[in-house]
Amino acid sequence: MFGTCFGNVRTTVPLVHNITNYVTVNDVANVLLACGASPIMSDEPRDVADITAICGGLNINIGTLNERTIEGMFTAGKKANELGHPILLDPVGAGASALRTDTAIRLMEELELTVIRGNISEIKTLACGSGTTKGVDADMADAVTEENLSEALTFVKSFGKKSGCIVAVTGAIDLVSDGEACYVIRNGRPQMGKITGTGCQLSGMMTAFVAANPENRLEAAAAAVCAMGLAGEIGWSRMEEGDGNSTYRNRIIDAVYHMDAEVLEKGARYEVR
Repeated sequence: MFGTCFGNVRTTVPLVHNITNYVTVNDVANVLLACGASPIMSDEPRDVADITAICGGLNINIGTLNERTIEGMFTAGKKANELGHPILLDPVGAGASALRTDTAIRLMEELELTVIRGNISEIKTLACGSGTTKGVDADMADAVTEENLSEALTFVKSFGKKSGCIVAVTGAIDLVSDGEACYVIRNGRPQMGKITGTGCQLSGMMTAFVAANPENRLEAAAAAVCAMGLAGEIGWSRMEEGDGNSTYRNRIIDAVYHMDAEVLEKGARYEVR
């Protein structure tokens, strides 16, 4: 199933419009190319509607906000809704500042989103309308663990049903739900948290997976999470003495590049609850 989702990305080569943060824009472009999709980046308000119109999906990431990019996000989002294209929102740092929190909530309220992907603190902020995060990282008090998994499942399903879209909470344990079923995913390595942008890369890749699998968007979103986590495992297994987080970043992208349906099916570790 996940292998089919991945295969559809490589076969259809979806063009993904990314309004993403300046810290990770190059890595997002490269991981999209690695998984078989095609990236385009534009945040100029006068440009974004035309760009969105030729793309199959829109990835909105609020990591480096300014008034111009905010305008671009809403303009692109409305065009994507008009055309029926999937939209993913990555509410980076929601809860860390009023601007981030308010912008993320407005995007959620004014656009018809397909997927919301973030860490548990960011997702809780959107669910509650306010919150706090440690910069762009999840508060450790919010971390999803085996001990609080049942409670986290209830929360994610509830928010998925309330929001009307797929909710993907990523961390040590990943949860992906449409309000009914929830994929509990255990792929990945803790060292991925030492690289800036693995979450941003996942959001870009998830947009491609969802765009390429319009009839199976929940499974496609979960497949993207497994693929990224598995790439982290494969990349870590290839680290050598003297390698650090910069090398690890490249090894993860390389692992996505060389991954195929069979490798993903074999390596994906998940259950449906």
